[in-house]
Amino acid sequence: MMTSETLARLGLALAIGLLIGIERGWQEREGKPGSRAAGIRTHALIALLGGIWALLSHLTGPVVLGFAALGFAAVFAWYDWNETHAAGSVSATGLVAALLSFALGAYAVLGDRFAAGSAAVAATVVLAERRALHAFLERLKWTELRAALLLLVMSVILLPVMPDRTIDPWNALNPFQIWLMTILIATISYAGYIAVRLAGTQNGLLLAGAIGGTISSTTVSWTYARQERLSPGAQQEFLSGILASWAVSLVRVGVVAAILAPALVAGLAPPLAAAIAVLVVATGVAFLLGQSNVQTANLAFEDPFDLFVILQFAGLLVVIILATKWLQMAFGQPGLVALAAVSGLADVDPIILSMSKAVGHAVSAGDARIAILVACGANLVAKCALAFVYGTTRLGLVLTVTALATSAAAAAMLVFF
Repeated sequence: MMTSETLARLGLALAIGLLIGIERGWQEREGKPGSRAAGIRTHALIALLGGIWALLSHLTGPVVLGFAALGFAAVFAWYDWNETHAAGSVSATGLVAALLSFALGAYAVLGDRFAAGSAAVAATVVLAERRALHAFLERLKWTELRAALLLLVMSVILLPVMPDRTIDPWNALNPFQIWLMTILIATISYAGYIAVRLAGTQNGLLLAGAIGGTISSTTVSWTYARQERLSPGAQQEFLSGILASWAVSLVRVGVVAAILAPALVAGLAPPLAAAIAVLVVATGVAFLLGQSNVQTANLAFEDPFDLFVILQFAGLLVVIILATKWLQMAFGQPGLVALAAVSGLADVDPIILSMSKAVGHAVSAGDARIAILVACGANLVAKCALAFVYGTTRLGLVLTVTALATSAAAAAMLVFF
């Protein structure tokens, strides 16, 4: 190792110790001098000590570094025990922080400097946010923790083992994609729950709906419709969230199409802009009506998401996918518009992607534009149907009227442009 690199690595080790030591010293700044086992100076020296032992390991071998770490841990543990015993505390944070300073100092010399610095910053943030983390745990409910753990199991453990291929004779069901949609449903439900807790009923539902619309407005519509039925007094709040998701989803359609096929922009922009304008106005009206509603919303957000209900929706998604496939097999593809209408009932993404790739080759820009708009219209029909099934009749009627107004505005612009 060159001298300049050696000095740079030792300097990083010293900086790591200073960073952790500043935080440790600040936390205990009101204590008397000599009352703590390690502060800013001691942590800086600990990290530098780890760096020096790491350098010596090049001459003596890694075993010596291991014994040095064990010896340091034993000695410092004795000092830390005296401190905690005198203070009547049982916290091991000081001991762990010192061991981490030593380890990161050694790794700064032997390993990746960027990783060592990043780990030091992350450790310091965790140490500094003690009060915030403790307050978070005090406010955390068991249902929230359980739901988060279930979501992690669904995402990290189960999703990777799902086969990413069709497994049925009709070449329609992809377990990976279906389970990914199930995770999406649970995630949006959880996001809505957290948003309401942080931002209040109106702002939280509107924000979560708009964010969810970037991924799946159908999922937002189903989730909010179900909660709207369970939450008397909050119909306008849920309605504004659903309409916001619809508006954002149409923006997403335009952006995706523009990126994949710029030739579609001129034809799609006017009808999409008209439809988005109607939805934005409708969202604003619903939001303002919710603000003027003096009745307190009785939100039934006792659980971030109900796993059984989430799985029910996944089953419904499977039925829709199979029905779409069977319709295509039974009637063939008599026309691009019919195919777009059938596919749009389940999802608009397949039509958007296929039309964007085919435009200018197998499909004209005009036909591709019509197919995409028809798919969006069919998707509105599906979302209104979900509102009737899972929400209240009033919600379904309001969404249907809004969907008709949105489609009419898009159709009018389609005629003139």
